[in-house]
Amino acid sequence: MVSDPNSRLNTLTQSEEEMMRSGSVRFLVLLLGMAILMFVGLSPASAADPIKLRYSNFFPATHVQSQLAEAWCKEVEKRTNGKVKIEYYPGQTLTKANVVYDGVVSGISDLGLSVLGYTRGRFPLMEVVDLPLGYKSGVQATKVANAVYEKFKDKALTDTQVMYLHAHGPGLLHTKGKAVEKLEDLQGLKIRSHGTSQKVVKALGGTPVAMPMPESYQALEKGVVDGAVYPLESNKGWKLGEVIDFVTMDFPAAYTTTFFVTMNKDKWNSLPEDVKKTIQEINQEWSPKHGQAWDEIDKEGLQFLKEKNKKIIELPPEEAKRWGEAVKPVLVEFVEEMKQKNLPGQEALDTAQQAFKDADK
Repeated sequence: MVSDPNSRLNTLTQSEEEMMRSGSVRFLVLLLGMAILMFVGLSPASAADPIKLRYSNFFPATHVQSQLAEAWCKEVEKRTNGKVKIEYYPGQTLTKANVVYDGVVSGISDLGLSVLGYTRGRFPLMEVVDLPLGYKSGVQATKVANAVYEKFKDKALTDTQVMYLHAHGPGLLHTKGKAVEKLEDLQGLKIRSHGTSQKVVKALGGTPVAMPMPESYQALEKGVVDGAVYPLESNKGWKLGEVIDFVTMDFPAAYTTTFFVTMNKDKWNSLPEDVKKTIQEINQEWSPKHGQAWDEIDKEGLQFLKEKNKKIIELPPEEAKRWGEAVKPVLVEFVEEMKQKNLPGQEALDTAQQAFKDADK
């Protein structure tokens, strides 16, 4: 039997068509797969996964300094175009005030704001800023803090990346139950203080009781202490004006407290260079914002006391001079302590006093 050539041709043609269709499908699947891989690799969503940071701050969320810190977080997010997202933890909700710095070092938080003086002795040269230089404003104190840091770059701070420093306005004496109008009135009174301010209290004749700010309200309310030293703003910002009766305006003996904002060093080093640059630019803007805010809220704190009918004690010139003289040994002691540690204490003091004068112009 002779086969039909047309039939064979038809069969071959159908087979070839099926093979071609099968090959085309496989080819299309391969192309689609490659396209998907390329899309995923170049996808804006994948490339723009944000860098997430955690920021710990001991100030309560309602405090102006906390609000400024949170505004810093939002500014970083904004100016990095969302490359960085910061989870903000105010009011000791992530780490307690006295361990914020260690929390940053260990990575519990990536960023932290607290007080250098809560770990007294750890940042020796920076303690010069907190000395009773007779501060008049937060702007002045903030300039001194940054001037000292820029000159000496305290080695104790090198285990983190410092964002910026700021410092509160004049630290003054507040008491409960007893007015302090002269140095003799302070004898034997237990005064809440911390860091260098403990030495100030002792030099003035009081008994210093070490205590971080978040514990002060309850201590004053329950009579654990007879008073506290702190800036005027805390009367409203920490509501301490509710539990004290008097403030002594002892400006010649006024100290300050240095606050740090710092980042975990490994986390900082892992950031892209453009992000680092942006954050550093924001830091330069935010440090003076904090100093100005301290002065504004000092005014509010004083007004709060007046509204609560608390007594504001102004020292006569001669008595004020006595207070200024009484704290001078604190400065001398600092220089001697630094000398024992082979640190340039006198140079640090000279730097602080010159920055103090320059900022007062």
